[in-house]
Amino acid sequence: MPLKRGNSAKVVSENIKELLDEYKRGDGKIGNTRPTSAKKAQKMAVAIALKKAGKARKPSSRPR
Repeated sequence: MPLKRGNSAKVVSENIKELLDEYKRGDGKIGNTRPTSAKKAQKMAVAIALKKAGKARKPSSRPR
């Protein structure tokens, strides 16, 4: 099922739940990747959901 659009906390959490359910129901895949553990799958699901909502972490503009 496709992820929902929007950037509210409710939509993001529903997308995370959808991705984790897909991981558990399916053959251990999230998208085209196969995380090695449930913990890594959870981190990937959070990253994907935040990216979809446009709330992903942006690179720092701090000079190096």
